[in-house]
Amino acid sequence: MAQIGFIGMGNMGYAMLRGSLKNFDKTEIIFADVNEERVKKIYNETGIRFVESNAECANGCKYLVLAVKPQYYPEVLKNIENIITREHVIISIAPGITIEDLKGHLGFDRKIVRAMPNTPALVGEGMSGICFDQKAFTMEELSVIEKIFSGFGKVHAVEEKLMDAVVCASGSSPAYVYMFIEALADSVVKYGMPRNMAYQFVAQTVIGSAKMVLKSGKHPGELKDMVCSPAGTTIAGVAALEEYGFRNAVMKATDACYKKCESMKKKSEDE
Repeated sequence: MAQIGFIGMGNMGYAMLRGSLKNFDKTEIIFADVNEERVKKIYNETGIRFVESNAECANGCKYLVLAVKPQYYPEVLKNIENIITREHVIISIAPGITIEDLKGHLGFDRKIVRAMPNTPALVGEGMSGICFDQKAFTMEELSVIEKIFSGFGKVHAVEEKLMDAVVCASGSSPAYVYMFIEALADSVVKYGMPRNMAYQFVAQTVIGSAKMVLKSGKHPGELKDMVCSPAGTTIAGVAALEEYGFRNAVMKATDACYKKCESMKKKSEDE
């Protein structure tokens, strides 16, 4: 029997599977996906064994990661509901689907972990929020859960009521960062910088700036002030960002994201 099984090999499932190889041998992992071409590609790349169905995947592992989009959960849960036992640990990464929802389908004595990783996991720099009832798990199970998520980045336990905020802070927000990188690169291409060079300058600046926040312990506002010389170029740019609503646009994006999480949760409850 494998240690870990993955149902779904989209970007997130694939990132988690690849990350798992950091802490687990490939013989301890299995996966299933409906796309046969993608299954063969991943098998050829990793050597990880695939199985023919969701039911076979659930039956062949202890830790089962449900890495499919929320709209496919009803079908997947129907495939596995008669197979999941109290010995399984179910890890769900779908926004809007609560632990209570999953227990309603699989049994209220089942061990459920709700998680929200993000796509930088593909390069080992993911950020995952996870929540679960710690009392329901053994120390060994908690250790394996931590090893799964630490294989592709950082992990932080949060209360379930904060999971929608986690979606906003790290789950969806990489898209906003990519938009910022693209926009800033476009703005200097306009002044003659080659596009590939622009992406390198901008992306490395984002990496460096993020590390300054994490490693310096300074407030982002203080770090911003360190760059803003009086009557200088940076404060002129900051003033323009303020004039055109940069902060407000980011907050509105978070509001929209959070509202969507809430609507998905309501839809899940109604089904």
